Amino acid sequence: MNILVINCGSSSLKYQLINSDTEAVLAKGLCERIGIEGSQITYQPAGGEKEVTVSPMPTHTQAIQMVLDALTNKKSGVIASLAEVGAVGHRVVQGAELFTKTTLVTDEVIDEIENLKELAPVHNHGHALALWACKKTMPNIPQVVVFDTAFHQTIPQKAFMYGFPYEDYEQYHVRKYGFHGTSHRFVTAKLAEVMGKDLKDLKVVSCHLGNGSSITAVKGGESIDTTMGFTPLDGVLMGTRCGAVDPSAVTYVAGKHGFHVADMDNYMNKKSGMLGISGLSSDFRDITAASEKGDARATLAKDMLVYDIKKDIGAFAAIMNGLDAVIFTGGIGENAPNCREEVCENLEYLGIKIDKEVNNFKGELKKISTPDSKVEVWVIPTNEELLIARDTLAMVEGLKK
Repeated sequence: MNILVINCGSSSLKYQLINSDTEAVLAKGLCERIGIEGSQITYQPAGGEKEVTVSPMPTHTQAIQMVLDALTNKKSGVIASLAEVGAVGHRVVQGAELFTKTTLVTDEVIDEIENLKELAPVHNHGHALALWACKKTMPNIPQVVVFDTAFHQTIPQKAFMYGFPYEDYEQYHVRKYGFHGTSHRFVTAKLAEVMGKDLKDLKVVSCHLGNGSSITAVKGGESIDTTMGFTPLDGVLMGTRCGAVDPSAVTYVAGKHGFHVADMDNYMNKKSGMLGISGLSSDFRDITAASEKGDARATLAKDMLVYDIKKDIGAFAAIMNGLDAVIFTGGIGENAPNCREEVCENLEYLGIKIDKEVNNFKGELKKISTPDSKVEVWVIPTNEELLIARDTLAMVEGLKK
């Protein structure tokens, strides 16, 4: 079965067509600037050249149609018709407490995802638009949603609650939700496979590091705590996000700048983090290059991220009463050996020792801990799209029974 995987935002749409039998990516691409002037679609068939087409996409419906047209194009398409698409799997960021597992799409499910947009304003509205667009353009093809937050529904209440009055949780659903759940679930399952162990027997800290980063404690295959919170803003220092700060610092800075709520939200999400500290860039590659040339603020940004990750590994080892493995994944985790080395430095007390020479690589699945390290350290490239395809296949096959 061919499964179309869609990861949609408010003005963008990433897609992959995956053959569920071989798990090969047949084609992939990106729709950009949906509803904005200058919109375009990028399409690349497996083994083929990347094609870029500039064309108006007033809504997500037009974007989806352009994806389908590209996939079925007689010249470079990889399928003859939509009859060759067995299902569509969607990534949805926020499922709150309503959605705790992969779910078959109905009109009611889309309405609920839309209703949750207040908890994820940048993402959920776009997800709902894409779901409606897919139902319109592919009415007879099953649609499935996989929620980023679902993996974290096993976090106990003592860990997900905030110290606000309990009524804020009851009435406004204010709590830690956690994100990157699809990535953390994929890499921890892959870890158990390569270690040759049952995931239920492992205590793991999974470090998804990129422009957005989150660290998760996974015990027995279940998330028991994570660094992102009510929104993806909380936790470690990120590309443009400030991470965890004293709430009073937020109100203080807002007052000094004369910010309204939306202004402060934008300030913390778009102008802070490594960009705000370094004054140079949100890209860790740029930060590393500048640091190597002696830029003090770039070095500070890098050191702050490393410190945050190291601190969270120690904290999560404490709440799990031990540690069997640490995973590095995501754009930084997979491609920044210097970051991995600095994070693991001085963690010998936890039983972590890495081989610096083995660690000197990018983008591969590899064990980087030494043979005598009590805790195994792995770099595992994430593949959220593949996990979404697997979940979608399981859901669709379950309908046939």
